Amino acid sequence: MAHLRTSSPDLASYRVRRERELSSLYATARSLTALGELDAVLDSIVRAAHELIGTDFTYLSLLGPDGELTLTASQGTISASFNEARVPAGTGVGGRVIATGAPAWVSNYLKTRDVPHDRTFDDLVTPEGMVALLGVPLLVGVRVIGVLFAADRTERPFENDEVALLSAFADHAAIALNNARLYDESRSALRQLQAAYRTIERAEAVHESLATVVLTGGGADEIARLLVDHLKGAVTVFDRAGTAIARCAPDPAPAQPASLDAVTRARRSGRWATTVDDTGRWHSAAAVQAGDTHLGALLLTRAEEPTPVDVRTLERAAQIMGLLILKETAVAEAEERVSGELLTELLVTAPPVRPAQRARAHARGIDVEALNVIVVARSETAYASEISRRLHALSAGWHGLAGEHLGRATLLAVTPDPARLADAVHRRLRRELGSPVRVVAERVTDGAWGRAFDIAASCCDLMRHLGVTDQGSTTEPYAMFALLFDTERADGLDRFLTDSLGPLLDYDTRRSTRLVATLAAYFTHGGNLTRTAAALHVHLNTLLKRLDRVGSLIGDGWRAPDRALRLQVALRLHDLRTRTAGQT
Repeated sequence: MAHLRTSSPDLASYRVRRERELSSLYATARSLTALGELDAVLDSIVRAAHELIGTDFTYLSLLGPDGELTLTASQGTISASFNEARVPAGTGVGGRVIATGAPAWVSNYLKTRDVPHDRTFDDLVTPEGMVALLGVPLLVGVRVIGVLFAADRTERPFENDEVALLSAFADHAAIALNNARLYDESRSALRQLQAAYRTIERAEAVHESLATVVLTGGGADEIARLLVDHLKGAVTVFDRAGTAIARCAPDPAPAQPASLDAVTRARRSGRWATTVDDTGRWHSAAAVQAGDTHLGALLLTRAEEPTPVDVRTLERAAQIMGLLILKETAVAEAEERVSGELLTELLVTAPPVRPAQRARAHARGIDVEALNVIVVARSETAYASEISRRLHALSAGWHGLAGEHLGRATLLAVTPDPARLADAVHRRLRRELGSPVRVVAERVTDGAWGRAFDIAASCCDLMRHLGVTDQGSTTEPYAMFALLFDTERADGLDRFLTDSLGPLLDYDTRRSTRLVATLAAYFTHGGNLTRTAAALHVHLNTLLKRLDRVGSLIGDGWRAPDRALRLQVALRLHDLRTRTAGQT
């Protein structure tokens, strides 16, 4: 008799349960997308996960920059201290999830030895009663941003369906979390824009003539002239260094020296100050500020005491001046940033130059192929960013690029004379900074800008070690010694040894002679022939013949101070390399 095949009650129940879980999953995922606030999204995730997976409690921990997991939301927990849990990097189930990017679970957390434990976290587990624990990653792309946990207070394994269900939910939750973060960032950006707009609104309330200066692209001179017309006094504009950059006075008034007392007080207060001198003249100064940054000052000098309206007008003019300076600074910084980015790309990428880089340089009027000298500048009293700005200001004169690379102010330029460039840049920076500065120039060959930068930077550092704090130079006097301070320049070291000792090493190899050892002994004994011969256990005539052979191979001028010093350094490096090779 044939039997009809029917579905088992367990299978039918499983299908119904799976359909209910999937329906709940998608409904929950849709509800998450409707939330915007980050805290609300976090709470909703753990609450929905708790209802979906049906464990005793759920919690969510976000990954910090130090790799630590911090509990940020929970549902069903009973211990207040557990809600403040932090799990160090690489420990616990969370550490396993972060490391693998995959789900992980344990049936009894405190008893398992499958994951590293953190004592502090383990102490929180007992009051909470946590036993079984499942963790799934919150992924944005391939990056893990946190872990979603489901826990029970009884020992049990987690079924594959449970893991898959919570993982699927975590994928939706991660998207919602990322959207909430972007929403918060957008709101923050909007608040910043609104604050900037209010600043602009206040600036627009300044006198119409001052607004006209802004609209027509005027500067310090125009502001000074307009203030003279409106306030009937002499006006001086100071930059952030306290230097007068514009002066204007009523036509009949003779030129008078500006009083800096009011300017000093205004800078100290961050707003304005008024003083009166021995001659009865009044001096009112308004600081030009951007937050806590001092950008300069406006000074009004006249015989009559300024009214509150006059002071307010001066303050408004200072705001306009601040906006003008910020605008000019922003444009300059944007230009410097573009220049610095292109410079960095050239220094970190190997030749040949990519067409896109060549096009960007061409748009700035720069021939990349012609950039043949790199300059590195450092000062103990000025930041690299400040020096970079000054290099950028003079880069156009050398048809080059300037920026900050690896913490060093750097200039790529076009010149047939690196020494002249180093000297010119040094004199310019020395005058503008008013303090010692080291400038080193290195010629670029075959477009190897990165290698030239390494040499120039090493020489610049070496100068400081040698006590040279204020000089413009090429790398030539220092490059040989800079090798001693850079263990990663094996190719440069090889070239140096080959150039210095190559002929002698080749001769020793071919003839089984000891010319390198003879030369080393000669320098070791200060050029004393008798002591050298005794140390080598050879006759004096034999020593003389060997030294003659040295001269025939590397040139008769090898005893000259500069050549002798180079040879001694090369011999020492060769000896260290030989002994190191013999120990391996």
